[in-house]
Amino acid sequence: MRFIFVCALLGVFVSHFIGAVVFRFTNFVCMSYNESWFKVHQCRLKAISRENVILNMNGTILHAVNTIHLQYIMLKKANGFKPWLVDSRMDVCRFLRSNYDPTFKIIFNLFKDFTNANHTCPYSGPVIVKGFYLRPELLILPFPTGEYMLSLRWSYDHRHQIDTNISFLFVEDMKKT
Repeated sequence: MRFIFVCALLGVFVSHFIGAVVFRFTNFVCMSYNESWFKVHQCRLKAISRENVILNMNGTILHAVNTIHLQYIMLKKANGFKPWLVDSRMDVCRFLRSNYDPTFKIIFNLFKDFTNANHTCPYSGPVIVKGFYLRPELLILPFPTGEYMLSLRWSYDHRHQIDTNISFLFVEDMKKT
């Protein structure tokens, strides 16, 4: 109970400083290990302005997939990227039915408005993330200033198929408030 209260209090504190936050993508890498299952058509960042960068990803699942597992790891840069806070595995099909993983729910809420990946399994066809930009008001937990990488390792039918690594910068500038 105390943890929830502290998180809520910190969330209110962070929301007060929303205008003083730099929260943008710095790098995006997609790697398909089996192009007969998943084909990457587009994987890029596009700078809209100095502060705003959007992410676009377009790929196709070529065969119907009934089980999708995801390992997501949050890394923080300190003499290279080091593991930080989260290293977890989850069943994506189960998550899309019931939102059972609270940590991934925070991540999913950031990009769910920009993707067509919003239905349950079986999955096949195009997977599109278009015009995705980071919105600090959706973060409910505070982040220390720094550069981070979210590593997503996707497995279809128990075979590792795709890696997506998303690097981003989070800087709180308390002088702007």
